[in-house]
Order: sequence, then structure tokens, then C-alpha cells
Amino acid sequence: VQLQASGGGLVQAGGSLRLSCAPSGRSGRTSSNNGKAWFRQAPGKEREFVAAISWNGYSRSYADSVEDRFTISRDNRKNTIYLQMNSLKPEDTALYYCAVGLGAYSGSDPHRYNYWGQGTLVTVSS
Repeated sequence: VQLQASGGGLVQAGGSLRLSCAPSGRSGRTSSNNGKAWFRQAPGKEREFVAAISWNGYSRSYADSVEDRFTISRDNRKNTIYLQMNSLKPEDTALYYCAVGLGAYSGSDPHRYNYWGQGTLVTVSS
């Protein structure tokens, strides 16, 4: 599965962005039965977990730093996941990656994800 994240950009603090992640090209495979997630990596820092969602959308988890500000969702008809980001802060600046998990719900452990998108850059100015 090849993934393409989109929707990043430059936004002022307090603003909103909506990221999307969908298969790129004709991968010939659907990941509707897999859990998915968003991770991010800021300059000079390690990759960190942002949010995860189960295959059916019923289970979701968030990093403490984004709880109540970000919402992960998915549309299995489109094989796409989303990350709605509100009340953005400068510390949210990072390259955001989407990932497909090994099972129905893979949580926050990056080792439980085997397909990764190329990332989309989010820059929040103060």
C-alpha cells in the first residue's frame, strides 16, 4: 500500500487544518480492515504518535498534547483517513505522516505499522 498525505500548510496559531491520507496510484489493495494512525516529526526531534483509529472507527486514541484539539476519522469507502486539527500551536509544527497498522487497531506503537505515507508539512506561526 502506497500512501499519500495531503492538507498541510502554513497557518497562524489558533487556526485549523485538515489532513487527508489516501492510497496513491493503483496499489491494488485496500486497507479498510486495518487500524490507521497519524504520527509527526518536528525538526531535530524523534517521530511521535499523534492519533490512532481502529478499522471501524469505534476506537480512537490521542497523544496528550493533542487531546481535545485534534480529531482522527476515516472513510472506508474512500480508503482515506483524516486528521482535523484545531487550535493549532507553534509546537504542532512538524512533518505529519499517516500509517497503516498490522491489525484492526494498532495504537501508538510505530512498530505496529507497516505502511507509511510520505508526509505533509504543517507549519504554525506564532
